[in-house]
Amino acid sequence: MTETTYMKPLPEASPDTLPFWKSLQDGKLRIQACSACGKLRHYPRQVCPYCYSMEHKWVEAKGTGTIHSWTTAHHAFHPGFKGELPYTLLTVDLAEGVRMQAQARGIAAGKLKIGLPVKVAFEIATRDLTLPVFVSA
Repeated sequence: MTETTYMKPLPEASPDTLPFWKSLQDGKLRIQACSACGKLRHYPRQVCPYCYSMEHKWVEAKGTGTIHSWTTAHHAFHPGFKGELPYTLLTVDLAEGVRMQAQARGIAAGKLKIGLPVKVAFEIATRDLTLPVFVSA
């Protein structure tokens, strides 16, 4: 797929999020860890919400977790998603203790349940963008 055929909105990487997006291109899920207090955080951001330190490092996550909740979209908020309807967005409790959202892939609606084990997979959207998705573990 090329960038000209990808019709969905594209996330814009910032200096704070660029390592996250680059790790996905490498087939890895990395999350921020505060260098001062050691707590993990996701989504990537400049300041630790626990101790307010601006120092952090990136750690590789296992990529496994359990479903915390989900929503199934039956109406496309953007024309690029129309061909995927209905699609499911999961909120997942990662093994590392942070929550992350991404679309579900290959999980039947009737199989969804809170606590269902899932793992991250990597979906190439464009030459420069790989997105995380969740599949059954």
